[in-house]
Formats: sequence, C-alpha cells, structure tokens
Amino acid sequence: SGAVVQRSVTIVEGWTFRDLRRALEQEPHLDNTLAGQDDAAVMAALDESGTHPEGLFFPDTYLFGKGTTDVEILHQARERMRRELDAAWNARADGLPIGTPYDALILASIVEKETALAPERPRIAGVFTERLRIGMRLQTDPTVIYGLGAGYDGNLRRADLERDGPYNTYTRAGLPPTPIALPGAEALRAAVQPEERDELYFVATGLPDGSHEFSRTLAEHDAAVRRYLARYRQRHSGR
Repeated sequence: SGAVVQRSVTIVEGWTFRDLRRALEQEPHLDNTLAGQDDAAVMAALDESGTHPEGLFFPDTYLFGKGTTDVEILHQARERMRRELDAAWNARADGLPIGTPYDALILASIVEKETALAPERPRIAGVFTERLRIGMRLQTDPTVIYGLGAGYDGNLRRADLERDGPYNTYTRAGLPPTPIALPGAEALRAAVQPEERDELYFVATGLPDGSHEFSRTLAEHDAAVRRYLARYRQRHSGR
C-alpha cells in the first residue's frame, strides 16, 4: 500500500544535553551513530564545531522513519530551536537588560528549571529581569546544580552555594555562560516578555500545586520563607 511506519522520540522540556543524548541512545529504532563520542564530536557532526551544546535543541516530539540517524533528529531539533528563538527574540519587549538571543536562551533555561507551572513563568522571568536590571545577583539554585554536574547528589549544601564557579549565580553577577537546560516555547516567550511587578524574590509555597510566593522586599520574602518552612515541617511531622 506504500504505507510507511513512523516512530517517535520525545525530547522533554528541562532536560540537559546529557539527558537528550541518553534518550537518543536508548531509542531502539534510531540508527545510533554517536554512541561513545564526546559532545564536541556530536557538535562537529552537526557542522557546529566549538559550539557548546547545552540548550540548543528544541524539546518536542519528533517523528522518524526507518533508517533515521540520531544526527538527523538532533539536526531537526537544532533547526527548530533556531526558529523558535528567532521568533521569540523578534517579539521581545522593549528595554530588556539582555542583549542577544543567546542571552534570552540562557534566561529561558533558568525559568524552565525554576517552575513547571506555565502561568508562573513570565512572573519568574520578571524577577530575574528586575535583578539583572539593577545588578543584583540572580541567586538561583538550578544554575549551581548544573555547575556541580555529576557531583550533584540531590542535596544542595551551603558549601555548594558559597563555592565560586562560572555557574554559581550566588557568587557571580549576571547570567551564567551557557544555558543550563532545554527551554520550551513558553519559557522562551517568558524570557523576552517578562511580567514585571517590581518583584525581586520568590520562594516555593510548599503547597501541593508546586506554586511560588513572590515578594517585592526582603522582609516580605523572609515572611514567605517562614510560611514555607512551617508548611514543610507540618507536612513532615508525621514521618
């Protein structure tokens, strides 16, 4: 009948490049040509030698037929991210404290890792935009965790926050040098169209919905942190 069987592979928002490579290697219907090669070799296969791979591939579900290689999927995802990032950047708000599409990609990756709630993303982007505008450090845990790499054991310690490094936004001002994950379309839009409310802080509420409480002042933020800790203690007191 001429029908062609198509398979699919899903690239998930918030994944790192390491996660993406692992997923492609585990997909049995793809021709895996990159196994055992380092990231530099992968980018060379995409004709982008010397390019840092993190954040450059758009998370989505990609269909493929028999004989498709992992390089072809990566190429599709790379071109899709170019289009999505260009569209977001061309629709950016005026007066942002970021100067390039790559800056927007970095910021979007942080927003992606900070919340899974779509309505919160523009507001979280607004907090980081305001901090960048006034020269305040971003102080975001996901960048520190990314910098720890394989050394991260699931427990972020005070010593980790105090140890300087290129991805430690507690010790260094501005954006980290590269994205820290794969941002989706909503995070990209949030980064370039932030919801600015003069808020400088946010913290988890501790509620089951995974939401955050936002504050304009440190005093308000400290009170929000106390509320979170009270909910945390209450939730774990029976264990």
